[in-house]
Amino acid sequence: MLLFNKLKAINNKPQYLHIINRLEQYAYLIRFDKPIGTFLLLWPTLWALWIAAHGWPDSLVLFVFVTGVFLMRSAGCAINDFADRKFDPHVERTKTRPLASGKISSREAIMVFSSLALTAFLLVLLMNELTIYMSFVGVALAASYPFMKRYHYMPQVHLGAAFGWAAPMAFTAQANEITPVTWLLFMATILWATAYDTMYAMADIKDDLKIGLKSTAILFGEADKFIIGILQTLLILDLIFIGQQSQLGLYYYASLLIATGFMIYQQYLIKDRHPQQCFRAFLNNNWFGFVIFMGIFIDYWVN
Repeated sequence: MLLFNKLKAINNKPQYLHIINRLEQYAYLIRFDKPIGTFLLLWPTLWALWIAAHGWPDSLVLFVFVTGVFLMRSAGCAINDFADRKFDPHVERTKTRPLASGKISSREAIMVFSSLALTAFLLVLLMNELTIYMSFVGVALAASYPFMKRYHYMPQVHLGAAFGWAAPMAFTAQANEITPVTWLLFMATILWATAYDTMYAMADIKDDLKIGLKSTAILFGEADKFIIGILQTLLILDLIFIGQQSQLGLYYYASLLIATGFMIYQQYLIKDRHPQQCFRAFLNNNWFGFVIFMGIFIDYWVN
């Protein structure tokens, strides 16, 4: 990364170079240079916060959750690489990751995960008691997700639950309650994550089959595109119900229309199952999440 290269140029003493090198490897470990995972967790979190607050949420709650998104996604990357430390060296896309390439140790990866998770928990302590209790479920889901691909073919659903748990936590932190809309948002995140992470898994399917890892892409087989389409359709229906229950208006439904266009584009990208195109479809989901949030944001702002 450019920042670390500049620091190395300024501080060329061996002790400083060692520290800078470790920090650089830790940054790669948590995918600091690849923020897509942070955004995919951020958008449903912001959906939930804005709907729970009926507009702009409390400043402290917003700060804690946005910071927590970065910390927990980063912690998830660290524990994921620890879980996959014996598999990543055999996968072309992941063999250069710090842990897989031997640039950091398993102990360091656990240290990074623990430090980030602890920092996130300290932030949660600023919230109400119910939110603090809910956070234990969130940590358990995030920490266990990377290991699921060894035991069943639906780790993508587990990822959706881990990301979706931000919804009930957002409602308890902002409104100190859980409503039917809370669970509709939770389900929306599961549907969305299962769809986009299946696209991601389609890009890795050959390597996953070779090393014995499981995924929905393998489970769905030749029906993968069709099932992703079903999941996307159910997601849009879920988001319509959320809009009805939350009394959202024209701007929100306009965002759903645009988001549907992104889903059609994603189906176009994955039509031939080319790994690079499947990965592009996965990345495109950032725009889907952003558009939905802008619909919610503008609707509350205008009304």
